[in-house]
Amino acid sequence: MARKVALVTGASSGIGTEVALALLERGHVVYGAARRVERMQRIVERGGRALPLDLTDERSIEQCVGAILEAEGRLDVLVNNAGYGSYGAIEEVPLAEARRQFEVNLFGLARVTQLALPAMRAQGSGHVVNVSSIGGKIFTPLGGWYHATKHALEAWSDALRLEVEAFGIRVVIVEPGAIATEWGGIARESLLATSGRGPYRVQAEGFAKLLGPSSGAFAGSHPRVVADVVVRAISARRPRARYAVGAFARPFLLARALLPDRVFDGVVRRMVRGRA
Repeated sequence: MARKVALVTGASSGIGTEVALALLERGHVVYGAARRVERMQRIVERGGRALPLDLTDERSIEQCVGAILEAEGRLDVLVNNAGYGSYGAIEEVPLAEARRQFEVNLFGLARVTQLALPAMRAQGSGHVVNVSSIGGKIFTPLGGWYHATKHALEAWSDALRLEVEAFGIRVVIVEPGAIATEWGGIARESLLATSGRGPYRVQAEGFAKLLGPSSGAFAGSHPRVVADVVVRAISARRPRARYAVGAFARPFLLARALLPDRVFDGVVRRMVRGRA
């Protein structure tokens, strides 16, 4: 595979860190970007670069992408990985928090992509890899705002794929299932803080156990499995539009595709109650 210049957002932990390291192992020039620059030391030690990036700050986004284009003169791979899950009942999540989740999971991601595309068009090549989730196809109670961001990302990515393919740019969606990262703990904290008391308390307590530390049958896959898929996608002459990866990803997506809505509702209810 030819040496590429890559930007990986959300590279301070979990999937982002593993993607950056996997790309470095293959000899690419890798820029990791995140708010917590000090947590990207592993990437720097392996020869990567670390840049600050706040997806809620337009200037931060412009400075990040601009620094790479100024230093390298090109950008071949953009891995839009940064995102988070803010959970709680739709009724109880403040709209300011719902808007922030859209800002990080969709609009900030979109702005990074907008700034990267002119360079890719000029090159006549490039890969945009959007890390979505099986949550962009399925749904759970108390995750309505998070699912809304990922459902939107799926549709946005599909439209983008058709718009830029004539310029030699490939758009790929990666849909992780259960992955062993900090994500679940963050989502659990927001869930209990928002809906751990009041009318949705029973649901919140049951679902919080599902988001808590898992082992055995409920253990998530190592984030490296996602990194391997990203490497495979950018190496393929004709990558697939979507890659489902990680624990429970394919079974859940198959169930959602085949089962009527009410039946799938029942599957989700039993899953949550089974851990309550």
